[in-house]
Amino acid sequence: MDAVVQWVRTSWTKRSRGGIEATRRNAAPVAFALPAQAMPLTHEVNLAEADGFEPRAALVSAPYRSEVRLRLADGQLRVELLASAWGMPRRHRRPPAVRLAHGQWLRWQINYRFTGMNGGAWLYRLDTLNLAHGVVPVDTFLGDPPRFIDERAHIW
Repeated sequence: MDAVVQWVRTSWTKRSRGGIEATRRNAAPVAFALPAQAMPLTHEVNLAEADGFEPRAALVSAPYRSEVRLRLADGQLRVELLASAWGMPRRHRRPPAVRLAHGQWLRWQINYRFTGMNGGAWLYRLDTLNLAHGVVPVDTFLGDPPRFIDERAHIW
């Protein structure tokens, strides 16, 4: 399956919910240039409060994570983001899977609040999935997405 996957995960605690720290968090990018690498490609970028929201990037040898289900059907890539079983709020109504023709890409965002982590304090996370069907230029995800699915919810 020829897909280019980029996960951008921004995580924070109560400390970054307001004020200057929230401004830094909100300024964190949701997309990055892709590394020049053969497909399939999974590029993960983590931006954590503990690191001052500085990006920490890695290429993952496994082609796709368990948080997304991909299937090729009739020449189109069927993309379905799977919500975390541990994150709140629960999402009982979810968007349907999206079909991408070769050369198309999408951005899918979802956020969570996790409890019992970090010494019992809440941990917040915004997950952004940038995903293309087929080979794309390294700067593809830096533009405006032609398809955008927004599952961000009020998590405070």
